[in-house]
Amino acid sequence: MLDYHLHLWPHGQQAAAPTIDELTAYCERAAAVGVHEIALTEHLFRFRQADAVLRGFWDDDATVGPEVRSGMAAYWDEHAHADLDEYVDVVLRAKRSGLPVVVGLEVDYYPDRMDKVAALLDGYPFDVLLGSVHWIGAWGFDYFEDEVVAAEWDRRTTEDVWAAYTRALEELADSGVCDVLAHPDLCKLTGRVPAVPDEFYDRMAEAAAASGMAVEVSSAGWRKPIGEAYPAPPLLARFRQRGVPVTTASDAHGLSHVADRADDLRALLSSAGYEKLASFRGRHRRLVAI
Repeated sequence: MLDYHLHLWPHGQQAAAPTIDELTAYCERAAAVGVHEIALTEHLFRFRQADAVLRGFWDDDATVGPEVRSGMAAYWDEHAHADLDEYVDVVLRAKRSGLPVVVGLEVDYYPDRMDKVAALLDGYPFDVLLGSVHWIGAWGFDYFEDEVVAAEWDRRTTEDVWAAYTRALEELADSGVCDVLAHPDLCKLTGRVPAVPDEFYDRMAEAAAASGMAVEVSSAGWRKPIGEAYPAPPLLARFRQRGVPVTTASDAHGLSHVADRADDLRALLSSAGYEKLASFRGRHRRLVAI
C-alpha cells in the first residue's frame, strides 16, 4: 500500500522547515499499518515561489462579491510563507538516507495560469504532482467552516457547484501539468450531492482517462461531513471501467492521520476490482501490488 498524499503543516499553521525526524515519524506510522511508501505533497500555494507567480488570481473572478475575493486573499496571505527549495531539499535528503518517501506537491487548478505553474515547477526533481480543485474561481469551497464560504454554498445550487467543479477538473486534467487527480469528487464533502450525479461521474472518469492521469482513492472523505471515501463507489467503478490507474492516500495534515483507514481503502479497492497501485519516480508511473 501507498500513502501518496501527505502534508506536514495543518491549515492555518505557519509553515516551518520540514525535518528528517518528521519524515521518519511519518514513515514509521505508515509502515505500522502496512503502507510501505509515502509521498510528501505539500500545497503549492504555501510556498513563496508560488506567491510571486500566482498572487491575485482571485481578482479574475467577477462572479462573486468582494467579501469572497478578500477572504481568499486573506487565506493566501496566511499560508504562503514556506520555501520550496528548502522543502524539496529536505525530502531529497530523506530519500538518500533510505526513507521510503518520494517528492511531490499538491497543485491547485488556476484558470488561464497553468502555463505559469508548469514553468514554475520545471526543473524541480519531483516524483509526483497531485492535481486538485479546492476553489471555484475565488471561492474556496472546501473551507466550509468559514462564514463567507458557507454563505456561498447557500447561494448556489448543488448542481451548479458540481457543474463548475467538474469543468475545473476537466480543464486541470487537460492541462497536462499533474500526474494524479486528488480527491476527484471533493465537491461532495459537505454532503450535498445531486440526486442523479451520473453525468458528473462520467465526465470526471472521461477526463482522467483522456489525460492519462491516475486517480487518488482517499480516506479523507470519511473525516468530512459526507462520511465517504473519495471517490464514491459508482465513480470508482467508472474509473476502473475506463482503465484509470489509482493511488491511495490519507490526505493527512499531521502525524495522527498518516495512513488513515488503510485497511478500509484496501477493501474498497478490492470491491472495485483493483489489484495494483500506481507509484511514481521522476514523474514516471509504474504499477505495484496493493
